[in-house]
Amino acid sequence: MISLMGKCFSCLKRKTQPRREVTLAILGLDNAGKTTATKALLGDKKIVIESEIKQTRTKINHHLDKLQDDLMKELLEVEQKESSKIEKLLSTLKKKEEKISEVQENLASIKQHATELKTFLTMKDIEKDIIAVEEKFIQTISTSETTNRVNISWQINRSLYLITASLQKFGEVGVSSDPCDVSLQKQKNRQAQIMVALTTRNIDNLNLTFKKRLNTDLSNVQGCSLLPDGRIVFSCYKQDKIRVLKSDGSKDFEISKIGVTFDVVFIGDDDIAVTSGGSETINIIDLKKRKLKTSKKVNSANEGLTYKDGHLIYCAGEKGLQMISLSDESITNVVSTELSNFSYVITFADKLFYTNPNDNSVTCCDYHGNILWTFCDTSVLQCPLGISVDNGGKVFVVGRLSYNVVVISPDGQRCRQLLSRDDGLVDPTVLHYDISTNTLLVTNAASDAFLYEVK
Repeated sequence: MISLMGKCFSCLKRKTQPRREVTLAILGLDNAGKTTATKALLGDKKIVIESEIKQTRTKINHHLDKLQDDLMKELLEVEQKESSKIEKLLSTLKKKEEKISEVQENLASIKQHATELKTFLTMKDIEKDIIAVEEKFIQTISTSETTNRVNISWQINRSLYLITASLQKFGEVGVSSDPCDVSLQKQKNRQAQIMVALTTRNIDNLNLTFKKRLNTDLSNVQGCSLLPDGRIVFSCYKQDKIRVLKSDGSKDFEISKIGVTFDVVFIGDDDIAVTSGGSETINIIDLKKRKLKTSKKVNSANEGLTYKDGHLIYCAGEKGLQMISLSDESITNVVSTELSNFSYVITFADKLFYTNPNDNSVTCCDYHGNILWTFCDTSVLQCPLGISVDNGGKVFVVGRLSYNVVVISPDGQRCRQLLSRDDGLVDPTVLHYDISTNTLLVTNAASDAFLYEVK
């Protein structure tokens, strides 16, 4: 922690500039300028859509592969069951064959040593016994299904036939537009040009209303999350436990003895995911049953954590940012830049935002790891840890050594301090913005957490 705090003071200094309106002239630009303007307006939507199409195709392939594997397993089980019946019948017939051979040997011996009359009488007795027993056996075999010819067949699900007939398109590409400011400007010695104004989103009108102070009764809290039902969950790194509070702040329950607990995120179906720092395991906990449900092996450190569309995205220390699928547990490397052991990550639309207290930076990138912007200003934010985002793309960050909460504009160009030491932030670590209720949860490392309504 001492080395972490030391690194938090190193940064490329940048003063916050006053808000400026960026104006691009479409007419009169050269090809390079038009390309830049077009990219500014369209963004990287094509890359994102291509990625989503490929992910959808992969999910379909995996589903069909599973259906095929299930059918093959069923076929094998049926074949083994019928083979077992046949083998049982053959074994029974083999025993009968051995008994008949034994009777034949006895008859041969009787004929050799007994008189003809005795031989005749003995054969009559044997014949009587054999007919009574064997006829019953033959009748049983004939009336049972054991000697029936077995035909194994299959019938394809007719829905598969309909795929090629009814599914003619993989999807549709739509185009929508958001309103923007358009004005006509006339410059000296030039013809009128159409100007497109791109402005940053407003962070100046955000207002926080204090709602409640909570006592977590924990030390070294490194993760927090607001649950859909109003409860609040905290993860304690020092005590290795998960504590859930009711909406009124009273204790609901806690879970311990699951190993190291770092960050926590809700993943749906009454489940939460909990990272374990350097233990190379992400644990899934069932909140309803209040116990460990399963564990995912990630083969790397795992600290800050977020969830999107069946995937967990986590800070993997020296391996950067990684993503694991909860369905097949495949791991994808998103960002290869080495991160701190106290970095956090959040996702919004087609972007990822992550903190790095080692160089006091907040970075925005896409899912291909392409850096879109980096914010770094130690006059405002030092040792950034927990990070969250609202439904407008504004980024909320905890500054542990600046003892504050800062909001950064969606383009990374502007910032504003929302909370400070005067608001009770003593060694703040993490926060969570609930976009469904516009509620902001801010947590100190020890004891205190605060709830705010954001307007």
